[in-house]
Amino acid sequence: MSLSTSLFAGVAAGLMLTAAAGASAGPMIGFTPQGAATEQALESRFDQALSGEEMKGWLETMSSEPNHVGSPHDKANAELMLAKFKSWGWDARIETFDILYPTPIAEKLELLGSRPFTAALHETPVEGDRTSGKTATALPPYVAYQGDGDVTADIVYVNYGMPEDYKALERLGVSVKGKIVLARYGAGWRGLKPQLAEEHGAAGCLIFSDPADDGYATDDVWPKGGQRPPQGVQRGSVQKMMIYAGDPLTPGVGATKDAKRLTRETAQTILHIPALPISYADAQPFLEAMGGPLAPRNFRGALPITYRVGGAGAASAHLLVKSDWSLKPIYDVIAVMKGKEYPDQWVVRGNHHDGWVFGATDPLSGNVVLMEEAKAIGALARTGWRPKRTLVYASWDAEEPGLIGSTEWAEAHADELQKKAVAYINSDSNDRGYLGAEGSHSLQTLMNQVAGDVPDPETGVSVAQRQRALAEVEGARPGAREDVKLVARIAAEGGELPLAPLGSGSDYSAFIQHLGVASINLGFGGEGEMGGVYHSIYDSYDHYLRYGDPTFRYEVALAQTAGRVMLRLADADAPPMRLQPVSAGVAHYLKEVKQLVEKTKTEDAQLSALIASKAYSLADDPTHPTQPPQAEAPVVALDFAALDAASERLSRATAAFDTAYSAALGHLSRKQQAALEPVMSGLEQALTAPEGLPGRPWFHHMIYAPGMLTGYGAKTLPGVREAIESRRWSEAQTYIAVVARTLDGYSDRLEKTVVSLKAQ
Repeated sequence: MSLSTSLFAGVAAGLMLTAAAGASAGPMIGFTPQGAATEQALESRFDQALSGEEMKGWLETMSSEPNHVGSPHDKANAELMLAKFKSWGWDARIETFDILYPTPIAEKLELLGSRPFTAALHETPVEGDRTSGKTATALPPYVAYQGDGDVTADIVYVNYGMPEDYKALERLGVSVKGKIVLARYGAGWRGLKPQLAEEHGAAGCLIFSDPADDGYATDDVWPKGGQRPPQGVQRGSVQKMMIYAGDPLTPGVGATKDAKRLTRETAQTILHIPALPISYADAQPFLEAMGGPLAPRNFRGALPITYRVGGAGAASAHLLVKSDWSLKPIYDVIAVMKGKEYPDQWVVRGNHHDGWVFGATDPLSGNVVLMEEAKAIGALARTGWRPKRTLVYASWDAEEPGLIGSTEWAEAHADELQKKAVAYINSDSNDRGYLGAEGSHSLQTLMNQVAGDVPDPETGVSVAQRQRALAEVEGARPGAREDVKLVARIAAEGGELPLAPLGSGSDYSAFIQHLGVASINLGFGGEGEMGGVYHSIYDSYDHYLRYGDPTFRYEVALAQTAGRVMLRLADADAPPMRLQPVSAGVAHYLKEVKQLVEKTKTEDAQLSALIASKAYSLADDPTHPTQPPQAEAPVVALDFAALDAASERLSRATAAFDTAYSAALGHLSRKQQAALEPVMSGLEQALTAPEGLPGRPWFHHMIYAPGMLTGYGAKTLPGVREAIESRRWSEAQTYIAVVARTLDGYSDRLEKTVVSLKAQ
């Protein structure tokens, strides 16, 4: 589902810690000196068992036919992996769930009026892409969990279809009520476009990829280059995963055969209006036919037309979408290697195997890496080594329609996971470039150390050194934002590079945000050219071989990176966690939300002054009149005292804990160590609250969540931050108290553990 990103791009999304969090140099976290030496020798043997050529062969086989949920090849790939895991010595099985998964029965889109046009709604084969003609068993372009419908209405172009775009249309005097909106991909998650259209009263939604964003305006198109060709269509899910992930009919429980299910009508995450994704070749005739006001500058893309927004009587369309809404089976492949010392402490690794069509990049480039790690670990086990903690390798099905395979498995095993899971390590797409790492701050030091030990295939330095170089270069660019400059300073001073916070868009969501399991999401990227074929039939083996990772060296690098994280979590003398980055992150996020309040006050005052002075009217072009924006209700003062105190206490508690934990390493009896294991594995759960977030109680984590208006993008201190952004002041004050209570509970746990450690 998610595109791989560089670490820097992830960091720039929001997480900026101070260099005071400390550098990653020093002893291998969680290991005694003797244990570290043994671990390094083990990792060297692990590296020797990795093969790029082997992954290349698996990728070609697994992406040779369409892999959507319910397809024969998706099941065949699951069975292939099951056989492989067993042959490598893992205790493997397939767990099946039955989920609501809509597939197209009928789709039609017509432009009406004097210049009629019928959209193709399909992608054509291209020379050099051997699988692009193998679409007999593929589904046509569609978006999952839209509403069925047969609508004829005028069209309105809404740019990216984000909240600020609707405000711009309002100033132009253009309403979308009862209309079909045409939005372009970008600026926000796909599912927000039809959701916001529905909330504004639209009757239907079309989404297209403008060449300004991932087509010929960015580079040559496939097959000459890597970007989206005119007929390329981005499929995807529009399920409202910001409310809950997984099967829409079974929130909070696994979608087993006997599970109690909601009806389609009562499921909160399914839209009601029809929606379709289309190519820019299909979109252009509709945009050309639109009259109405000239589109604002930021609405204009790269098509050779004059962009207008349309409106009443400008252009009309007929949109038909009908789907099969039956339950369909999905297949999660689960492989287990039992730990020899702490079998009830699990380290879980996941990547999904379902795609929208062939899915060579997304997700199979990551899935074959997971397989290669499992094969190499199996080879280590055949020499007599066994992990101290249990390893669980999982290849999820149905990630693309809504993180479903991972969520149903996590919900079905929720009690066991909350008792046993030490961490969850995720990957998705992978290609050339820089290491992207997002995750729980407690695993930040571990991640920095691992990045320092893995060589970058293109330069020979460590992947951590490339991350630092990228951060410094980006921070030195003219006009760089302050948060970007801050990361550059951290890199230059040798501090730990921060892990970006986790939002959504891949299979970690159920683990960290619902169950409170510490998680990391990993992948290389930034140099490949994969965005232009994202979720289309052109995400193929041939495309990946040219524009993804042609040598498969970054496939090996990801296996080395994720494999080290897994092996260290499994074999450390004590779980390799450091907690001062947790308190540093919370302190930074608290500073941000306070600044947000002040920024809102300043902007409100400026807007009120401009309205009062009639500046908007005087500055307006009378030949293209617009309405002035509306003044906002006043900002209500918020009392942050409880959260300030909780953050300060957390800072003291994490510092004391890290000191005591490090001192105790190597001096604990087996009994004492066994007692400490569940304390450490359950720490992330202490950052969750039972009531969850406002309006979406499935999300329990109080530090990270996907934003209601960002989709994939993370919101930190989400209960407080989003209430402020939406001007729900009473709710913001309520969640200041909830977060303070949660942090105090975390500090309580640390302080009690410090007393116990010092007593040893």
